[in-house]
Amino acid sequence: MKTSPAIEPAREGRFILLLGALVAFGPLAIDLYLPALPAMATGLAASPEAVQLTITVFLAGFSLGMLFYGPISDRYGRRTVMLSGIALFVVASLACVLATAVEFLIAARFMQALGGGAASVLARAVVRDVYTPTEAIRKLSLMAMVTAIAPLLAPLLGSVLLAQFGWRGTFAAVLVWGLLSLLVVWFQLPETLAAERRGQLPLGRAFAIYGSLLVDPVALGLLLAGGMSFAAMFAYITGGAFYFIELQHFSPMAFSLVFAANALGIFAANYLNSRLVRSRGPAVMAGVGSGLGFAGAVLLAAVINLPDALPAVIAGLFIVVSMTGLLGANCVGLLMARYPQNAGAAAALFGASQFGLGMLASAAVSYTHDGSGRPMAWAILATTAASLAGYLLFRRSQR
Repeated sequence: MKTSPAIEPAREGRFILLLGALVAFGPLAIDLYLPALPAMATGLAASPEAVQLTITVFLAGFSLGMLFYGPISDRYGRRTVMLSGIALFVVASLACVLATAVEFLIAARFMQALGGGAASVLARAVVRDVYTPTEAIRKLSLMAMVTAIAPLLAPLLGSVLLAQFGWRGTFAAVLVWGLLSLLVVWFQLPETLAAERRGQLPLGRAFAIYGSLLVDPVALGLLLAGGMSFAAMFAYITGGAFYFIELQHFSPMAFSLVFAANALGIFAANYLNSRLVRSRGPAVMAGVGSGLGFAGAVLLAAVINLPDALPAVIAGLFIVVSMTGLLGANCVGLLMARYPQNAGAAAALFGASQFGLGMLASAAVSYTHDGSGRPMAWAILATTAASLAGYLLFRRSQR
């Protein structure tokens, strides 16, 4: 293991815990307020489609933010850039709490996402700074286990906050999370990218690395495999609340429990990956994830219109969402290992592809909303098929 002088081995457990919590910025800022979506529509006198747009614009802002922070951090270091992004997240979270119209909330969510992208992408780049490629993938899996706690607990906490404080209480909790994260990073996270390891290219050329990544078929395959799997999860996030609460008559708490079960699947998949990646290799584990994810989507699409198919629907969704755990850590780890001198940019493009493709899947579900679960199911099938195709492109190009 290549341990940075800035990180003492005795602090490694706390170090991974902190980085996992930082990667959770995106899931937490989305999942916490999912049970409150119907209440938000009522409170702001907005349509369900307009409220769902707060998810879509968050994904767009998160993607753009990541693309900005990656090369900047490769050039100037991780710590200052991360602190600046979290500070923006805090200010925008306060604006969300105070929103009086859905248009204002949409704008605040976009700014919130621009800031939050720094924590998520740079936490992954920090791991690549500190560890060798294979060990970095193991640590990314452990971080993802920490991150999985966010979707596990966030909807449950969101339901409690909704009942006690209304929908604004969910955004107040996100604001507190941002403030605590800012303090912890300030006092606990050292700079991990030494000055001599930083890129010396002008920023314009540093951003040009994205072009090199996008024309590399190995990188493109990894981006599609990991990004499209993530997009499938966001198709579920966007359509799941309507399907379970409105169509299946689940209470917000019952929906939160279903959602939490999927998060347990992500947790379990990452645990298995951390145990098996050394012996099986990250490429094999990513292949297992893409294949099983597509199989789960086929099951979901086949039963979504059938009566009394709720158990099969839940099973299909569980498989699809769980496999994001295998694909995320392995695909981004392989990508950063391929571009070690541009790990920040590689992690940024991977994260942006996840949330950017997630935004498109979320928008597709919103705009094809027809009062049934079909748009969600078909979007999940299309994205998991693209994820499998991306993995096959990666393997073919690698050989």
